[in-house]
Amino acid sequence: MKTTDLAKVRATLWAAADELRANSKLTPVQYRDPVLGLVFLAYAENRFEAVRAEVEADRSPRNPAQPADYKAKSVLYVPHASRLSRIVDLPEGDDIGKAVDEAIKAIEAANPELKDILPRGYQKLERATLIELLRLFAPLPTQLSGDAFGFIYEDFLSNFAAQEGKGGGEYFTPYSIVRLVVEILEPFEGRVFDPACGSGGMFVQCAKFVERHHESASRKLSIYGAEKTDDTVPLAKMNLALHGLSGDIRQANSYYEDPHNAVGAFDYVMANPPFNVDKVNKDKLAGDKRFPFGMPKADNANYLWIQEFYAALADTGRAGFVMANSAADAGHSEKEIRKQLVESGAVDVMVAISSNFFYTVTLPVTLWFLDRAKTGTSREDTVLFIDARHVFRQIDRAHRDFTAEQIEFLANVVRLYRGEPIETCDGSQALLDENFPDGTYVDVPGLCMLATRAEIEAQGWSLNPGRYTGSAAVNVNDEDFAIKLEELFEEFTRLSDEAVDLRAKVDAAVQGIRDA
Repeated sequence: MKTTDLAKVRATLWAAADELRANSKLTPVQYRDPVLGLVFLAYAENRFEAVRAEVEADRSPRNPAQPADYKAKSVLYVPHASRLSRIVDLPEGDDIGKAVDEAIKAIEAANPELKDILPRGYQKLERATLIELLRLFAPLPTQLSGDAFGFIYEDFLSNFAAQEGKGGGEYFTPYSIVRLVVEILEPFEGRVFDPACGSGGMFVQCAKFVERHHESASRKLSIYGAEKTDDTVPLAKMNLALHGLSGDIRQANSYYEDPHNAVGAFDYVMANPPFNVDKVNKDKLAGDKRFPFGMPKADNANYLWIQEFYAALADTGRAGFVMANSAADAGHSEKEIRKQLVESGAVDVMVAISSNFFYTVTLPVTLWFLDRAKTGTSREDTVLFIDARHVFRQIDRAHRDFTAEQIEFLANVVRLYRGEPIETCDGSQALLDENFPDGTYVDVPGLCMLATRAEIEAQGWSLNPGRYTGSAAVNVNDEDFAIKLEELFEEFTRLSDEAVDLRAKVDAAVQGIRDA
């Protein structure tokens, strides 16, 4: 299917499904799970039918294909009762809601890893709404193939996240951000961990990375996740199952719980944690080995997350995560933690991203990359800073993303720095020739700079890419007032935290003088 045709199908599907929701009595949250369940069944049937002829060619009526034969091809077995193509053709008088609930039970029975994670209660949906949804999704397995269906599922996740506002943002990270993190992280093989895994998008993109490099993700990757919100854990498990993956996803609050005994255990850590969270009870964390650089005094959990990611890495592990911009420059106790992190030699790459990439926050963010394997190498004393704030595709006034070419180009800047082979299948060769004509890494003003530890110390241990690369070509005239206001508020919050910290020190000093 052509890209333009696929884009039209994706937009049409969401518009139709959203119109049905608007004309029902359901809230977006009540509507999300049953709709995703139907998309799940359609996608599962799509993947099942794609390999069915091949699997059954090796079998006979006396020795029919088994669920394990499909599992070996990273595909769910979809029994006859679970196929939407069958349900949509049921007689008009049949109980359609009951039929869908039975379809869910049947596919769970055939695939034990799905037990208790798929939505139920379709008999509670308005009959007319359910019938229209079935008519919308049932034909798709014969119309779409391959990744096209994956994009449909991702669209629905992202659109529901946008409708749910801040709560939705806690389970969904935009595709192009995740793809860039994965391309720089390069998770070829090993144990992958996300302690704030949401709907599991990081894991899916890791698997796609492995498959793009002609390997089997189910054989090369072991997946571990934690997610605080009960009703988001099934979304992650559904997402993994749809892509032929299995993993150990636990419901846990990663500030206080460590269900995977994470310290030193993982080859790759990826995450998009909640930013600037306050009121974490640090007394409960005393002595926890996941926080080797100490407790930040500011009422802000950013440096708890950063330490968790660092501590979870094995000696050769890499981490890639999204973080609020303010963390790169935060002062006082957070600055001291950041200094220790830089001195450890693990900080590898910092990438500044422009505003409007996320549905729930308009602020720009920074991607952090740690690499404990660079200790003892020629890169130990350096950090690569990339200012990608001027690199994006404008989707509409409120949203941006990266093109595949832009993702590949930014990842190639990192590959040049690391001395790795570049990749150009997504069309980044022209950008590389323009910026790196000799095919080797050089500092490019406004784009990238390699800074030594001494230079970082001279900048007050700042990890803000803009301080090192020079001014990026960001069009300030396009800057939305609301974005600027949020940036100013974030800066005000940071300065207020520092003021509280300073006031406590002054009070302690004054009290010490009085006591003397």
